[in-house]
Amino acid sequence: MKLNIALLAGDGIGPEVIDQAVKVCDAVATKFGHDINWTPALTGAAAIDACGEPYPDETHEICLNADAVLFGAIGHPKYDNDPSAKVRPEQGLLKMRKKLGLFANVRPTFTFPSLIDNSPLKRERIEGTDLVFLRELTGGIYFGEKGRRDGGETAFDNCVYTRAEVQRLAKKGFELAMTRTKKLCCVDKANVLETSRLWRETVQAMEKDYPEVEVSYEFVDAVAMRLVQWPNSYDVLITENLFGDILTDEASVISGSMGLMPSASVGSENQLFEPIHGSYPQATGLDIANPLATILSAAMMFEMAFGLKEEAEAIKAVVNKSLDEGVVTEDLSGKNKSYKTSEVGDWLVANL
Repeated sequence: MKLNIALLAGDGIGPEVIDQAVKVCDAVATKFGHDINWTPALTGAAAIDACGEPYPDETHEICLNADAVLFGAIGHPKYDNDPSAKVRPEQGLLKMRKKLGLFANVRPTFTFPSLIDNSPLKRERIEGTDLVFLRELTGGIYFGEKGRRDGGETAFDNCVYTRAEVQRLAKKGFELAMTRTKKLCCVDKANVLETSRLWRETVQAMEKDYPEVEVSYEFVDAVAMRLVQWPNSYDVLITENLFGDILTDEASVISGSMGLMPSASVGSENQLFEPIHGSYPQATGLDIANPLATILSAAMMFEMAFGLKEEAEAIKAVVNKSLDEGVVTEDLSGKNKSYKTSEVGDWLVANL
């Protein structure tokens, strides 16, 4: 099979973890008789430095022409520490999601048996956790009208959703629930927000089309609490952009490290796969960043974008083997020997 993949390394540790994912993908392709055509492109601070734009038109064309996009991370301290900056790396991420129509962020959270005690939560609370968030990605407060008035003394950010935006995200949630345990939770703040009331009534109207799915409705603050009390009580959760941004980061630490969780951002025609962690600028160039989230994102890509489940399972199996045998970077090694980013990648390739 010929796989055309756009490669967006991005900023910070992005290029380092992407390099390891490419090595693993190439090894899997060789093992299973596939041919990968990688097309690199700039985004984020690297793109701003090169052409003044965090998501250049050339990058967009490369993404449009690819079968899938593998993405590293975006962000740089020189922009984080400058509130007056007019162009920011993160603007490229929002622009990319909007232009590619990536309206659904798929964020799994699961535990690894060998790392169960690395979690900040008690073993008995998290064993068996295997949940997936579907976060709406191109609407809500991040994309609403924003600005200042009263001479800059008052700021506003408008949260706007259409019924159609809710329906297309909820449809993916229902469909995913049907492939799992047929449980779906709609997360909102319907006791306060009008947009949340639209979310709830829209999902309620869709229940009749999926009679086998058990649907619950919970306020976002209650879900934030239950995620640290009984995360294994959830399966598929759907929510809007801001709530999803916060809750998925909270859920990610259940596994014991943000360096372990993959994600996908999907639309009607395009699909992008990325680790959930940021650019971790403090570790840039030190060869210490955990590449496993990026490599597991590549596994999601093989399965979701290309339907290559066996290849995806091969990657997940060798990642689990590396964790079981302690071939991990310093964030997971504790008092044991730690491996460099590149050494982990080499070990995975050798053991595929």
